[in-house]
Amino acid sequence: MQRVPEPELMDEPEQARAYARADFAEPHQAFVERFYRCFPGHHPRQVLDLGCGAADVTIRFARAWPESRLTGVDGAAAMLVFAREAIVQAGLDDRIELQQAHLPETALPRRAFDTVISNSLLHHLHDPQTLWQAVTQYAAPGAAVLIMDLRRPESRERAGALVDEYAGTEPEILRRDFFNSLLAAFRPEEITQQLAQAGLVPFQVEAVGDRHVIVYGNMGR
Repeated sequence: MQRVPEPELMDEPEQARAYARADFAEPHQAFVERFYRCFPGHHPRQVLDLGCGAADVTIRFARAWPESRLTGVDGAAAMLVFAREAIVQAGLDDRIELQQAHLPETALPRRAFDTVISNSLLHHLHDPQTLWQAVTQYAAPGAAVLIMDLRRPESRERAGALVDEYAGTEPEILRRDFFNSLLAAFRPEEITQQLAQAGLVPFQVEAVGDRHVIVYGNMGR
C-alpha cells in the first residue's frame, strides 16, 4: 500500500480536544520505558520534544527524570492550548516550556539539547527530512535521540482493523485521524533510507508491537 499523506497540523479545535482527551497512556508510557532501555545510564538535562502535541509524553518524561528541563515544540496553536493546561495542572510549568514553530526553523539554540525526543510527528510531515534536519540542528554532540511513530500497515483493511482494536470507543474524529495517520505513516525500510539521506546512519530502526516503529541513537561528536 502506497503512503497517503495527511495534513501536517492538527489545528482544528475539535480535533485537538479529541486528541488531548484520548487515552494514550499505554503507548506514551511505553515511550518513556523504551528510552530507559535504549539509553541506560543517560541522565537527560535539556530535553527537546519535537511535535509535543498536548504534551502528555512531555509530562511523563519530566516526571521520569525530575532533574530535566524540557522544551516542547509544535506547529498547532490549538494543540498547544491543551498542552499548556495539562502542564499547569501537572505542576510542571516551571520545568516545561512550549514554543509554537514550524520545523525545522525555530527560535531555539542550535545543538543545545542533550536529549531529543519525538512521538507521532514523522507521519504528519510531507517531507520527512524536516524531522531529521531538526534533530541534526538542535541535538548536541553525543545527544540521545528517540523517535517513535506509527508504521504503515500492508492494507487499508488492516488499518481499519487497527482503528477498531485501539480506538473502537473513541470519537469519530479521532478514529478518522488515526486511520489517516496509519495511511500516512512510513515503513521501517523507508525510515532507514531517510536516515541515510540525513547522514544519521548509526541510528537504529526497529518495528515494535503491531503499529509502531522506533528510531534511536546518539548524535556523532
